[in-house]
Amino acid sequence: MPREELIKLQSERLCAMVKRIYEKVPFYKEKFDELGLKPEDIRSIDDIAKLPFTNKQDLRDNYPFGLFAVPMDEVVRIHASSGTTGKQTVVGYTRNDLALWGEVMARTLGAGGVTSSDIGHISYGYGLFTGGMGGNLGSETVGCATIPASTGNTRRQVTILQDFKPTFILMTPSYALTIAEYLEQNGIPAETLSLKCGFFGAEPWTEEMRGEIQQRLGIKAYDIYGLSEVIGPGVAYECECQNGLHVNEDHFYIEIIDPETLQPVPDGTEGEIVFTCMTKEALPLLRYRTHDIGMRMQGACSCGRTFVRLAKPSGRTDDMLIIRGVNVFPSQIESVLMNMEGIAPFFQMIVEREGNLDKLTVLVELTEEAFTDEVRKLESITKCVTENIHSVLGISAKVKLVEPRSIERFEGKAKRVIDKRKQISF
Repeated sequence: MPREELIKLQSERLCAMVKRIYEKVPFYKEKFDELGLKPEDIRSIDDIAKLPFTNKQDLRDNYPFGLFAVPMDEVVRIHASSGTTGKQTVVGYTRNDLALWGEVMARTLGAGGVTSSDIGHISYGYGLFTGGMGGNLGSETVGCATIPASTGNTRRQVTILQDFKPTFILMTPSYALTIAEYLEQNGIPAETLSLKCGFFGAEPWTEEMRGEIQQRLGIKAYDIYGLSEVIGPGVAYECECQNGLHVNEDHFYIEIIDPETLQPVPDGTEGEIVFTCMTKEALPLLRYRTHDIGMRMQGACSCGRTFVRLAKPSGRTDDMLIIRGVNVFPSQIESVLMNMEGIAPFFQMIVEREGNLDKLTVLVELTEEAFTDEVRKLESITKCVTENIHSVLGISAKVKLVEPRSIERFEGKAKRVIDKRKQISF
């Protein structure tokens, strides 16, 4: 769709959405009234900056169904977040919302070359988490034979991959490497599987990790982006160019703002990602602050799609560590380790406070080939990792090498950080 037409469509959908939530959601009516705003004050997408933001705390304050814009007899599905940082956030879907979800996930899979003749292996968790059901819905919308494998039992997962011969998978990138590790340990060549591509999300991952997955599983690895409050997976997706994620902006309007000033930042500048759900019926969130850090990419994609591209999110404002005054993201550590020989793609960061000083320890797992009793070799690896981390972060960290497979594997999101200053892990 030409950008001019898309902007016109966004304007129409935003105006209709604003009128609907003002009439149907007391929370938003109160917000509008406080600002002296009326729905008729919003005439185009250019007026979106006049509107109030929505935060995760607003969903918790209106728990469970206070932000729904339809009566409960129109809600046919309920999902919720894990609730690890507070009361869980609840998301509702009407039948039209599920059709929308299926459409954007079908676009996601189609951009990776999936057609109705493919077989899909869905290894995200099913249940209140949106990953499994969202992936399943997209696969079925395309018309694929869909395997709802869910998470857990790696041996069973590999047996399904061998026997059912799926051609694409959906799972977290860290679990994809666990699958690759299992194949290698059991002498199963990746090329004996039928997989040709995979769609990975639910946790931050780097280009280095993509290369590792593609090389070890022999597939093309696509990044997907989503969050339950907006719809789940399917908010944005990579095309065959693997150069930024196309935002489904006919349904989800994206802004990038400075998280301190709340003002928009130019394309090509990092900031906090904000979404407005223009077409969802049950939970049409307005200017929802995701706390994800990303940027809109400049220029058009060579694939021909006109949707704006979102650079791979680099972290979150709420999982960002501040260590001795320096902002640190787990993805920075991952980027360092994935470029080093003899280092497995599994690590853990432990932050402690000794007196008034923060201390960072990074547990780094060795590969089988690099694991040795030779002290000099281990000291050399430790020194190299330590210097590389310091070069990237600008602060020193204590590096501790650990045995192969000694860091706990997770079938969902990997637990990368243990912050003992607050006794929080994520």
